[in-house]
Amino acid sequence: MIKVEIVNRSCREVDEAAAVELARSVLAGEGVDSGELGLSFVGPEESRALKQEHLGVDEATDALAFPIDGLAALPDGMPRQLGDVVVCPEVVGTEWRGPLVHALLHLVGYDHGEEMEAREAVYAA
Repeated sequence: MIKVEIVNRSCREVDEAAAVELARSVLAGEGVDSGELGLSFVGPEESRALKQEHLGVDEATDALAFPIDGLAALPDGMPRQLGDVVVCPEVVGTEWRGPLVHALLHLVGYDHGEEMEAREAVYAA
């Protein structure tokens, strides 16, 4: 089972149950059947600060991924720490699902490009 710790600091209403369901579905589709994921919805100021701190770009963004274990082999009994995803609903509006899928794919090792776009299309259907 994928354990999702979700927080909403965005001051926007988000369907948290749908976000958790989507995250679990994408991760299962990528072969991840257990692990821990942090999922945060934040405001544009926090999004901007995180992007500046971690990527050196001074702008708010739709989603950020902070991978930890990805799909790497782990010792027996070691829980998989997938990492954290941060989504800014104010930047994306009500369409947070696409950026969430994009960030989740980064967690499991995809980089921007055709392969990632193909995987995103699978989950957009």
